[in-house]
Amino acid sequence: MSRSLVNLQSELTEAGIDVLRVVYADIIGTVRSKDLLVSQLDKVNHGGPTFCQGVWVTTTQGGVLDGGDVLSDGLEDFVTQIVPESWRALPWEPGVAYVVAGANNPDMTPNEFAPRTLLERIVGEYRALGLTPVVGPELEFYIADRNEDGSFRRALTQPGRVYTSGATVDPKGTFLHLLRMLDQLRIDVFAGNHEFSPSQYEINIWHGEALDACDRIFMLKAGVKDLIARLGQAATFSGKPWSDEGGSGFHLHVSLESAEGENLMHEGRDLSVLAQRMIAGIVAHAPALTALCNPTINAFKRLGPDTLAPYRANWGYDNRSAMLRIPPERGSGTRLEVRLADGAANPYLMTAAILAAGLDGIRRELDAPPAAVGYSYEDETQEILPMTLAGALDALRADSALIELLGGPLVDVFEVMKRDEIERYTEAVDDPETRDVTEWEVKEYFLDL
Repeated sequence: MSRSLVNLQSELTEAGIDVLRVVYADIIGTVRSKDLLVSQLDKVNHGGPTFCQGVWVTTTQGGVLDGGDVLSDGLEDFVTQIVPESWRALPWEPGVAYVVAGANNPDMTPNEFAPRTLLERIVGEYRALGLTPVVGPELEFYIADRNEDGSFRRALTQPGRVYTSGATVDPKGTFLHLLRMLDQLRIDVFAGNHEFSPSQYEINIWHGEALDACDRIFMLKAGVKDLIARLGQAATFSGKPWSDEGGSGFHLHVSLESAEGENLMHEGRDLSVLAQRMIAGIVAHAPALTALCNPTINAFKRLGPDTLAPYRANWGYDNRSAMLRIPPERGSGTRLEVRLADGAANPYLMTAAILAAGLDGIRRELDAPPAAVGYSYEDETQEILPMTLAGALDALRADSALIELLGGPLVDVFEVMKRDEIERYTEAVDDPETRDVTEWEVKEYFLDL
């Protein structure tokens, strides 16, 4: 066993932790895990427990596909790589702790299907330029009750409660309990509130270096689902769980720092050249990014004109109708807010893709297009984003520069998984072009993503 796991075993034992829950994200964003007995941690070899590669190609409904030759190669193993410093005790389950894991092949080379591996590599390419990507995730979700027939209904029905808290939007104290538990999880949660639609909430965590921030937001998603399920309800991060209410976004605030921790996104009150090149890269690759940031059929029922969700590949100063917004803070608070993703997006994969697009803008010294002004949904000079998953996948496949940056195997498997979703949806739904949320989508996405 490695010295780091020996130290981890000692830390956990001293903290009264006897079960270590090893968690990682698969390609579609589902939380995969295994519980290890801390008393046996000294017998773990090669950095963590092994899993079958088939997990990378398993659908939410249990189908196993042959993306990346995983099935035809005989469903080989991969070895998780526990990140010792990431462990967090679960305050709602005494004696249990989360720990995040990366993934290697049995020969200890990085596993290229693992989304966390991809993000680690993209961050490394920034570091080679002397840059540190910093991100601040902002995530929305709904809390739902179960009906007797197994369907779901919003726990609250009163509209007009955006940016509120207290008993009117949390009559049972569920959200307050959730906020307190997540605080004790030590993932740097700092605030929360009811959002625009009935029974929709948002929880904010502090920004941080990209890999650490994604680890924390991944544990937040896992924790929210676990806690709410224990209370007999359901939490869903699906982009558009209800036909008659707004969608849930996953906004990502992005900045770059020097090795000394200086924010490099501004020059006085203006955006720096570096920031403008990042903007240019993200806007240029926006059609392809749409697939990775909105990775479900359901996600595209959130996007569109007059939705407060993106519709065009554009950017603007403090403009929430734009895909990429520049918040008004300057100095150390200067950043980009990429508003493209929905709550079901895999945090590692979407962050890696956004950073890769920005990196391409930096390397090729791209010029940002003019900023959108006013209510930009109506500005016909700016390109409309793909409005279906199939169209977004086509744009991703056509974007050879982004695919080269991301590396082939993971993107290939992602596409196989998503084309299969489209096929299954088309076969199951009477009108595949409907903008209404179908029972198929609820079954496919509501609990798993």
